[in-house]
Amino acid sequence: MIFQRSANTYYELGDTVETVRLTIRFPKIEDYPQWSKLRNQSRAFLVPWEASWPSDDLSRNAFSHRLKHYRGNVRRDEAYPLFIFKADTRELVGGITISNVRRGIAQTAQLGYWVGQPHANQGYMSEAVRAVAGFCFDQLGLHRIEAACLLHNGPSARVLEKCGFTHEGTARKYLKINGKWQDHLLFALLRDDYAAT
Repeated sequence: MIFQRSANTYYELGDTVETVRLTIRFPKIEDYPQWSKLRNQSRAFLVPWEASWPSDDLSRNAFSHRLKHYRGNVRRDEAYPLFIFKADTRELVGGITISNVRRGIAQTAQLGYWVGQPHANQGYMSEAVRAVAGFCFDQLGLHRIEAACLLHNGPSARVLEKCGFTHEGTARKYLKINGKWQDHLLFALLRDDYAAT
């Protein structure tokens, strides 16, 4: 389990979820060297799929501010940013974030993820998405998880389809990626879909 919750307490940030090959947990300041190295060596691979990187994006100071922001997100039940590591070597593979958590009559959130270039096309992200979907439904009590990818991002669409997400349509100029507004494919996974797999 990643986070545990009891009456009047917040989700704990120290717990992890384990899969066959992965450990998924909240990032720590000690992860900075691995994170900055992987992001830097994967920059050309990642830039086409992400928001524009700030000039200081890979600095230790920016990473520290990022962690502080993350803790606030978790405390407010708004987002759950996680790092993905190989279980045997503790090598950082990528990240996965549950964001825009909406309660009330929605009980839904959005899922986003990235994988470092050396670890792409090895099934790590499919394994992580399945595990985090279980957390969303079993621990956060969500009803629906949404995800989006660029129209030409075949690998990301395949990850979502492999994990049981249904393609629901296309959103025009949905997100500003790599400096320009771009159309995205929209996917969703319902609790009932997940339970049936």
